[in-house]
Amino acid sequence: MFHDLPGGRSRPHHPQAAIAAHALRERRQHHPDLTKLAGWKAMRKEAELPEGRWDEERRWALRMGLTGADSIEDKSIPTFARGELPHYAGINTFLKAPYAEDVLEVSHYDATVLGIPFDGGTTYRAGTRFGPQGVRKISALYTPYNYEIGVDLREQMTLCDAGDVFTIPANIEKSFDQITRAVSHVFSSGSLPIMIGGDHSIGFPCVRGIAECTSKKIGIVHFDRHADIQEKDLDERMHTTPWFHSTNLPNVPAKNLVQIGIGGWQVPREAVKVARERETNIITMGDMEKMGIDKTIEMALEMAWDGVDMVYMSFDIDSIDCGFVPGTGWPEPGGFLPREALALASGIAAEGICGMELVEVAPPYDVSDITALMGTRVIVDVLGSLVANGKLGAHRKHIDKPVSLPHGEFEGKRWSNSEPHKVG
Repeated sequence: MFHDLPGGRSRPHHPQAAIAAHALRERRQHHPDLTKLAGWKAMRKEAELPEGRWDEERRWALRMGLTGADSIEDKSIPTFARGELPHYAGINTFLKAPYAEDVLEVSHYDATVLGIPFDGGTTYRAGTRFGPQGVRKISALYTPYNYEIGVDLREQMTLCDAGDVFTIPANIEKSFDQITRAVSHVFSSGSLPIMIGGDHSIGFPCVRGIAECTSKKIGIVHFDRHADIQEKDLDERMHTTPWFHSTNLPNVPAKNLVQIGIGGWQVPREAVKVARERETNIITMGDMEKMGIDKTIEMALEMAWDGVDMVYMSFDIDSIDCGFVPGTGWPEPGGFLPREALALASGIAAEGICGMELVEVAPPYDVSDITALMGTRVIVDVLGSLVANGKLGAHRKHIDKPVSLPHGEFEGKRWSNSEPHKVG
């Protein structure tokens, strides 16, 4: 059956065996080169990442939460849960990041998360005021490390959570003023503002908060199924109106507004008229499917960055097909698949952003927190893209009109005795 070959190998003699051996060699030759796979490269890239801040966090947890019981073999485990672990415990900030209770401290961080619990601009189902809580809660599921892109946010950037803006449920305009004030404070500090809404009406005061801190021009990339650019809805500035008022700002040109994913049966004709008059840019879901993700990113970046200095990102969770994100106030079928949405958001962020908002997560309608989880994933993927592409902090050079806001006077600790108890 076999002829001897050098080295003790043999080759088949029977024709059928020879054919089978040849077919096996052909199959092997069609296997991809393992070293060209992203998985192989990512495995090796992890070895290049630092680990100093993870060690620092474990030491901090033992200092703040006491060392663990004698029976605990892993001596990095504290008695009281502090920091990232365990994922099911602790007081949730976004990604278990430090809580900047003193908002003057945000200047020490590369990016600052702030919740905007406001749904007074909702025209259908309310509930997005609970969006910041929902996103923070499920964000505890994640670690700061992403295998595929080889980024560890804890090691490669600094992040804090400044808590929520104090919004006024019964007053849209007062809430807008509060939101603008909060965003302008964070942006003026040099920290990148990451807003978690809230309904989409917050888009206008968020952009206004950034625009008033700079003389530079700002473009907008907006992911949504709805155009949100009419002047009023139900006689107010609701969640269907943010881009009409944003593009009225002197340094936010309408021609640099790019809206991706628009379509379906929920785009009011009033909004279409404004988009046509102001010559904004709309890329429909069908356009994205025909062009592909990479071409869509390329076109959106070209239009958004044309003649401006910075770009702001607005991501409405309802841009994703409602089968994946049921927990939203205005669900719409036919939206992005999750992988498409993440790739698009990451691609836009790769060129740098001056701020970002995630809106319309409504936990009362969610199932197993999957909508809030998707919102979390959008934010961390954007941060990961900024880090991977060296664009985090690129906005700082454009802050030429920073605001300085007053704060109250207080010393000591709140809700605390002035001295510890004497016992025994």
